[in-house]
Amino acid sequence: MPSNPAKLKIIWLQGITCNGNTHSFLNDPSLGRLLESVEFIHHPLLACTLNLSELVEHLPASDILIIEGSYKADFERAYRRMDSVLPALAAKAEHIVSLGSCASFGGIFKEADPERISGIVFDREKALGPLAEMMPKVITLSGCPVHPKWLTFVIDMIRAGKAISVDEFRRPKELYAYLVHNGCLRNEYFEWKVDSDRFGTKEGCLFYAQGCQAPFTHGSCNKILWNEVSSKTRSGTPCFGCTEPSFPKRELFSTKTYMSIPAEVPLGVPKRSYLALTGAAKSFHIKRLEERLIDDNA
Repeated sequence: MPSNPAKLKIIWLQGITCNGNTHSFLNDPSLGRLLESVEFIHHPLLACTLNLSELVEHLPASDILIIEGSYKADFERAYRRMDSVLPALAAKAEHIVSLGSCASFGGIFKEADPERISGIVFDREKALGPLAEMMPKVITLSGCPVHPKWLTFVIDMIRAGKAISVDEFRRPKELYAYLVHNGCLRNEYFEWKVDSDRFGTKEGCLFYAQGCQAPFTHGSCNKILWNEVSSKTRSGTPCFGCTEPSFPKRELFSTKTYMSIPAEVPLGVPKRSYLALTGAAKSFHIKRLEERLIDDNA
């Protein structure tokens, strides 16, 4: 297959993965437009120039190397260990993207072998991964899975030659400067401490009783909606905190408390101030917020 010099050349390499980010990417409505401007040297599902065996044999250069899945040195790709394949491809790449929480921080697979499984740069919060020395050319896109539009944003920025401002974990600030709590339709319930006691409802805050991690989690899930329609909190499911190095949290659907006070308060809010506001809010009863938004029996 002849290459097109006008197109960005991308290699999509998988480590230990469930394929979640691959399938998420295929659901981007703008995928057709994107595919007109890039050439996949290798991709696990899409048409590409080289199959996996050819990729690990030739180890070609690329404009963008995308890594999906956790890193383990002796994990093999087409009978070659990752500790030989990944550094060789990374050295020849202009840009590197760690795609998903597993490639970014170790993710859920790290639970199986905590000492030997990590992200490609970060091992949870620490920069101890195999590509830590290449950090300046790495963009972290954490999430389980990553929103497809987040990856499209990064590819478009690279193609346009624009700088991407990043945080301490190399996540694009344009996508991760927000908290998932921002834009949540349940924020008024959160402010007045009106709780939801079950999943799937439109009413109530999911933080106190359901373990929602949105006040601690960086991501634009409630600004760039999934399928351009919804998000976890909009559908009545608590945020799992999947973009953070600490993911996965134990006991996802519960909030640890001390004498009914949350052990963790929203990010950046002084605990004393939060407790004062919470006490005041709980003293009010707002009938509108205690009723169903849509009452099928009315």
